[in-house]
Amino acid sequence: MIKAEIRIVMGSESDWAVMKEASALLKEMNIPHESVVYSAHRTPEELFSYMEEAEQNGTRIYIAAAGMAAHLPGVMASKTILPILGVPMASGALQGVDALLSIVQMPPGIPVGTLGIGASGAKNAALLAVSILALENATYSEKLREFRKKQKEKVLSARLT
Repeated sequence: MIKAEIRIVMGSESDWAVMKEASALLKEMNIPHESVVYSAHRTPEELFSYMEEAEQNGTRIYIAAAGMAAHLPGVMASKTILPILGVPMASGALQGVDALLSIVQMPPGIPVGTLGIGASGAKNAALLAVSILALENATYSEKLREFRKKQKEKVLSARLT
């Protein structure tokens, strides 16, 4: 297992099409992270073993992606005191609204930070994870400042003709 402060966990390999956006952003900022697939329903024992080993290897935040019933973020939150950032996947008949509601409606005492549905949620989860780590890491803080500066410059340089 690689040493990574942020772990992206997906309930299905198909979630990678969206969650690669979070990974790409973290890679761009040179933030150590890992992306894996574990199912809350099909591989719970393996998920819990992975989390235990990950936390022994320096993990500080999880980003958990799930669609439909969206149990992965909540199940993970029940097994750790580390922050879990949930990203609902647009799937099934309700296109992610069901996943969003499942993640955001966690019972009191087991919180999951909930982001938007799909790629924008994945990107914001990565940025939020870095923001949390930046509270104690000046390098990450500087990376976020640089990211925001680039966003600002991109907006200000846009000229429509």
